[in-house]
Amino acid sequence: MYHKNIAIIPARGGSKRLVNKNIYLLKVKPLIAYSIEACLKSRSIEEIYVSSDSEEILAVAAQYGAKPLLRTHHLLMILHQK
Repeated sequence: MYHKNIAIIPARGGSKRLVNKNIYLLKVKPLIAYSIEACLKSRSIEEIYVSSDSEEILAVAAQYGAKPLLRTHHLLMILHQK
């Protein structure tokens, strides 16, 4: 049986201190781009997903080669209950 190696990068949009900090520019690229590019360089990672509640973050992630996963309100409520 073949198992695919994936990377999941969580990127909250609603940070308490810096909202959408994952798309703030660090030098010349958004912060999240560095994580995505590190995954792209890895020989063992076959797919990269970015999970976020922010469509803006997901759009930036897609520009850098990640597959976007929009977190639903229902999922966020379940996660916050634990």
